[in-house]
Amino acid sequence: MTLKCIIIDDEPLAVRLLESFVEKTPELELLASFTDSVEGAAAIKEGQADLVFLDIQMPDLDGMELARIVPQQTRIIFTTAFKEYAFESYEVKALDFLLKPIRYSKFLAAIDKAIEWFGRSTPYPSPLTSHLLPLSPYRGSQRGPEGASIFIRVDSELRQLQLSQILYVSGMKDYVMFYLDGEKRPLITHMTMKAVEEMLPRGQFMRVSRSYIVAPQHIRKVDRNDCIYIGDEVIHVTEAYLPAFQAYLEQRM
Repeated sequence: MTLKCIIIDDEPLAVRLLESFVEKTPELELLASFTDSVEGAAAIKEGQADLVFLDIQMPDLDGMELARIVPQQTRIIFTTAFKEYAFESYEVKALDFLLKPIRYSKFLAAIDKAIEWFGRSTPYPSPLTSHLLPLSPYRGSQRGPEGASIFIRVDSELRQLQLSQILYVSGMKDYVMFYLDGEKRPLITHMTMKAVEEMLPRGQFMRVSRSYIVAPQHIRKVDRNDCIYIGDEVIHVTEAYLPAFQAYLEQRM
């Protein structure tokens, strides 16, 4: 499989580095490189590229703006020096997020992911069958919560999580982030919050807003504004979910 690609970055040195990576990667064919984001936008709209290597902070049009005009069949790999854009990149369905300075090994890992994506018969497997797979039947199971675990798909791998590890889950559109006890970075997977809510056992997890599911056992405190303190996060319980959450607290006071 050969993937046609475009590079858009306002830094000439960054463009030359990516060009050298593409040149020595047999699976890639470079269509064009741009340091001008407006010219790059015109090339994107033509829809000839499979992949776009896209910087985020650029004059005229930034990478997030360009990402929203990328054709449905084209995938984005962001290349940036600013890691704070990582979560936002998943909102626009980026295939990967490469942090500068980019190493060739990381570049190849992103290309492997692209090849896997384009090799699928459908863009994503069903989230209920591939992205969250129970090892044990939670409801009615004789196994305690310490023994229950799930698999989630992270990049091209399946990661096993103990339910007792999960602090909370946050979501945005079709991606969710699992925050784990003792882990600095969340695990990101492509699925919906509804699918997560259906798969996690209700006795151990609770939806507290459209964007958050928490493990009550990990809550440190709840303030008078109905904000939950869990891990390094402060999560506000929204009105729709507040009665159930307050009932939970009253049962334990």
